[in-house]
Amino acid sequence: MTRREYISEVPFQAGTGDRSIYLTFDDGPNPECTRRILDVLAEHRVPATFFVLGAYVEDHPDLLRRVVAGGHSVGNHTMTHPDLSACDSETVEREIREASKAIVSACPQAAVQHIRAPYGAWSEDVLSRSMIAGLRPVHWSIDPRDWSRPGVDAIVDTVLAAARPGAIVLLHDGCPPDEVENCKPTGLRDQTILALLRIIPALQSRGFSLCSLPQ
Repeated sequence: MTRREYISEVPFQAGTGDRSIYLTFDDGPNPECTRRILDVLAEHRVPATFFVLGAYVEDHPDLLRRVVAGGHSVGNHTMTHPDLSACDSETVEREIREASKAIVSACPQAAVQHIRAPYGAWSEDVLSRSMIAGLRPVHWSIDPRDWSRPGVDAIVDTVLAAARPGAIVLLHDGCPPDEVENCKPTGLRDQTILALLRIIPALQSRGFSLCSLPQ
């Protein structure tokens, strides 16, 4: 497997003047965190891409519809967030298929064109099954590890230090199902949200445009 088989940055063409950076959010939709992140994005008029879990979409279809209505794109993050690289082919296919089905059932207007493997765990089979499903595999180029709650300053500094045209930023608006018991609903992604309030204007002040992933 090579990095060329998935996208970790959006190709940048020198001389075009394109200084786009792509904010992406994994592990939602979450009733508390996703709502607050959507509020921040709406306030700054910034589109993003949400890689959602099918199981959470079934629980909160209204949130998925709000994501789409807000002009954001939606990607497949599987049904239940397993490590696909450790799954058999049948499980990989089912996780991908059922997640896409849940998304479209909740919001027929959602155009699901991208997939991100949980934990970024790609294998030849995962890549193959993703592309057979008509989904473009997407990784990331900037990971501030916001899920580990390293502090707002650490999240902001990591993103700004690595910012460049075409960069894909990995952030989180939820918590995987198998980690829910260890995740406190209140304040779950408060560091991410506070960091986002600083990241967006800082990137814009540097002349970057914040976009959802190209369709």
